[in-house]
Amino acid sequence: MPIRQVPNSDRQYYLIAFDKSGRERKDDPDGVMSERALKAVQAGGVSDVFLVSHGWKGDVPAAIEQYDKWIGAMTKQASDLERMRARNPSYRPLIIGLHWPSQPWGEEEVGSGGTSFGSTATAAGNAEFDAPRTAPTEEELVEQYADRLSDSDKPDPELREQLRKVFASARENIAPFKLPDEIVAAYKKIDVLAGLGSGALGGPPDADRAEFDPQRAYRATKPVAASFGDGFLGGLLSPLRQLSFWKMKKRAQKFGEDGAAPLLESLQQAAGEKVRFHVAGHSFGCIVASALLRGRDAQAQRRPVHSVSLLQGALSLWSYCSKIEQSNNEPGYFSSVLSARRVSGPIITSQSRFDKAVGFWYPKAAGAAGQVSYAPGLGDLPKFGAIGTFGVQGPDTNATHMDMLPVSGSYGFKGGQVYNLNGDQYIKNGGGFSGAHSDIAHPEVAHAVWEAVLAE
Repeated sequence: MPIRQVPNSDRQYYLIAFDKSGRERKDDPDGVMSERALKAVQAGGVSDVFLVSHGWKGDVPAAIEQYDKWIGAMTKQASDLERMRARNPSYRPLIIGLHWPSQPWGEEEVGSGGTSFGSTATAAGNAEFDAPRTAPTEEELVEQYADRLSDSDKPDPELREQLRKVFASARENIAPFKLPDEIVAAYKKIDVLAGLGSGALGGPPDADRAEFDPQRAYRATKPVAASFGDGFLGGLLSPLRQLSFWKMKKRAQKFGEDGAAPLLESLQQAAGEKVRFHVAGHSFGCIVASALLRGRDAQAQRRPVHSVSLLQGALSLWSYCSKIEQSNNEPGYFSSVLSARRVSGPIITSQSRFDKAVGFWYPKAAGAAGQVSYAPGLGDLPKFGAIGTFGVQGPDTNATHMDMLPVSGSYGFKGGQVYNLNGDQYIKNGGGFSGAHSDIAHPEVAHAVWEAVLAE
């Protein structure tokens, strides 16, 4: 992608696109973006490198829209920029927006329903749902979901066959009293073919769930589907939404380890020792951020980054702790980020009780009906829950819980510490399925990230 100019700003960023296997795309007419970014770092003059990852945004235009908003919010913090320049008169950032295919389900499908399956209502409060869309055909849906649920560029024909059974049954009856036995069997085969894990709180992100039970998944979402404007992917198809959700967690981890981590290492090798690196992610992008810090080898020696910001993270609250008491005291999958000191400065996270995506749907998709709480730091913690709801939790995280401050506030962040920020006061707008999940382009959120960047 060409180097992007943030609207109404003099700030630019590199958009580096990868495929679902973590390989950088080579089809950019302006050249290979990672090579251009490396040359910019090698040329000297760069003081800080920012690597940012979006969450569940499926295509390049959507990623650009999100990065324009985020980076725009950061550049509008004039007082924070003045502090940065006062501390380092040579401040010159290089910003990289990472794009990876991350659409767990088509947002146009959630809102439009399609002529064969039901509601055509849009999900109120989310602009991306509002535009009218052409409903895909049944076979197009089979191809879309076969691609989303498969690690291969050529999905298993058996996966397509099982998806056809599910869509055909939905066409006949979108909301049966219970799932037919043949659809339960089809969903179980889809789960296996998707290669997802289960039952391991300390395992990779896709394993942070109970053993997949299609009937339970259907029952868990059936009573509340209408209130969330489910449209197409409600009813009999709701377990497909849950499988797709977990598949994107796996893809985020794979991309972080296989694509983003090597990029970070290359950039650090090209940069001088004085160049500071910062990592930020939103939603599934927090898995990307964590995975690029961990890398394939959790014990390998790596140069630490200076700050990490995990905004409304869709990964386990136990991901960073040294032992999970509810899972035989095994360590969290990303515990080495802390134990191996992959971050020299602060790690900040944000939470909001208005985020339905991680507060309501995350535990539902994990098979943890009823295990929902909004009391982070008070000991009332579930087996399955997201950082975007509860923050980083567990032994040896030494996390500090505090409210997100106004733009004039001083956090006093310290290096090597984790800070969970309650953003209820600011991250609160949005409706439909996600609630306030993507409501992060606020001055107060940007200020918190700046405070982490500025920390000594």
